[in-house]
Amino acid sequence: MRICVFLSAADLDDRYTRPARDFAELIGKGGHSLVWGGSNVGLMKVVADGVQEAGGKLIGVSVEFLANKARPGADEMVVAADLAERKRLLLEKADAVVIMVGGTGTLDEATEILELKKHGRTDKPVVLLNSAGFYDGLKQQFHRMEAEGFLPRPLAELMFFAEDPAEALTYLETGRGTR
Repeated sequence: MRICVFLSAADLDDRYTRPARDFAELIGKGGHSLVWGGSNVGLMKVVADGVQEAGGKLIGVSVEFLANKARPGADEMVVAADLAERKRLLLEKADAVVIMVGGTGTLDEATEILELKKHGRTDKPVVLLNSAGFYDGLKQQFHRMEAEGFLPRPLAELMFFAEDPAEALTYLETGRGTR
């Protein structure tokens, strides 16, 4: 399976890097490929290192203005002209999406895939990996959107909330959570 991961390129605390490293190891050991923003810095580097060290393949999609930060030695690296093309290529190359900790870029990517799912333009599974409770507030907001009628489909059809890396991968491989 080609798993797209949306995440930060920042250097982060161990409470975020440890779950990212664990998830990356699961991807590689499971024989899966990582599809990611192609960067060789911060959390993106942590995940790429972990996947590659565990035997998985790396499929990067960088963007022209960040090409100087692209990871050398990826199995495949594409450089998109702009962020819109990058998002499109990331989603095209992936079979599933995992949203990990990140900032505004990660939220932009996350809402893009959720809008596509909401409108029936993709059926790829989407998992929000809530490392260290990072997305507790967003999770609450999504539940409110659902409860108050802002989502035309049940939230469970749009995304799965995983609390740890193993639960995220189990969901992707089986379509069922562990809770």
